[in-house]
Amino acid sequence: MSKITRRTFVATSVGASALLAQQSPTVIIRGPAKPVVVASANGNRFKNGGTVTGVEKAFAMMTSGSDVLEALIAGVNIVELDPLDDSVGYGGLPNADGVVQLDASCMHGPKKRAGAVAALEGVRTPSLVAKAVMDNTDHILLVGEGAQTFARNMGFAIEDDLNTPNSRGKWLEWKRRTDPGHYPDPKSRAEAGWRVALEMVAEGKIDPQHLYGTINCDGVNANGEICGVTTTSGLAWKIPGRVGDSPILGAGLYVDGDVGAAGSTGRGETNLYSLSSFLAVENMRRGMHPKDATLDALKRIKGNTIDKRLLNSRGLPNFDVNFYALNAKGEYAGTSMYEGGKFAVCTDGGPKTLDCEPLLTGKARD
Repeated sequence: MSKITRRTFVATSVGASALLAQQSPTVIIRGPAKPVVVASANGNRFKNGGTVTGVEKAFAMMTSGSDVLEALIAGVNIVELDPLDDSVGYGGLPNADGVVQLDASCMHGPKKRAGAVAALEGVRTPSLVAKAVMDNTDHILLVGEGAQTFARNMGFAIEDDLNTPNSRGKWLEWKRRTDPGHYPDPKSRAEAGWRVALEMVAEGKIDPQHLYGTINCDGVNANGEICGVTTTSGLAWKIPGRVGDSPILGAGLYVDGDVGAAGSTGRGETNLYSLSSFLAVENMRRGMHPKDATLDALKRIKGNTIDKRLLNSRGLPNFDVNFYALNAKGEYAGTSMYEGGKFAVCTDGGPKTLDCEPLLTGKARD
């Protein structure tokens, strides 16, 4: 057996350490951060009759000492309760049967806990029910009737109908234009329903951003504590029971308390397939800036989109996806598949609505 000298041992140890360093991902050490709240654009638009928007409310509470997740949820509650925003909560665009079904998830970075609900009916603030799941159960996700029963047991008011005159009127307009039976051949039904929805967008009857709905809101305080929440009424006119990416951890939202947070709006199915928010956070773990991390996630989505019905004449995705992300330092970004996307941010300089960094030029549809 060969003799190991001190010089050989040191050289071998140094070489092994160098190799290990090359193989291991970069770990961002949490520390003092610049406080910031980042969200989808509706986070700096709707006020529910008050004087502040969602990101303003969240930032003010967070920087006044409130728990980060509690502050973020208070911010999105403004949007959930505002009947003028028909993409989330009360008055969200209903499913194909005219029923408002809501999804939400939340993640608490420091506590490393999460909660979510899906296909929840009758509660205007699904984000609060998701937090109740996190705080009061040994589970993460509750769905449908079970989620509603849980909400009732937790003291939430259960309403028979969350439609507003606006959401009900838009559903009736869509219903009139589609087959009255509504369940002919599944393929033709889906194509007809989506065509009518796009016609209503072109006519100005539906905000194009609200076909998919959703608000995502993420924040980091001065101590580097990170949390996030996503809440939605889901895809307009969806098949009853359809659940998108919003309540699924790693798809519509992901938080790592030592690294950062990312969330998304847009076509939920593509985020479910690619687990895009998880990918974005893992990219930040390896040292990527939130902008580069989420653009890389968009590239993954683009590469995974090969179904012809999801491609435009250029062979590119015919849908939009937006990402909102921040890291433990307080760096943030908003990115989108195509030009024209917006996102909201609030810092000590106040709330702003900014342009997303696009992956692709032009528009999703020809």
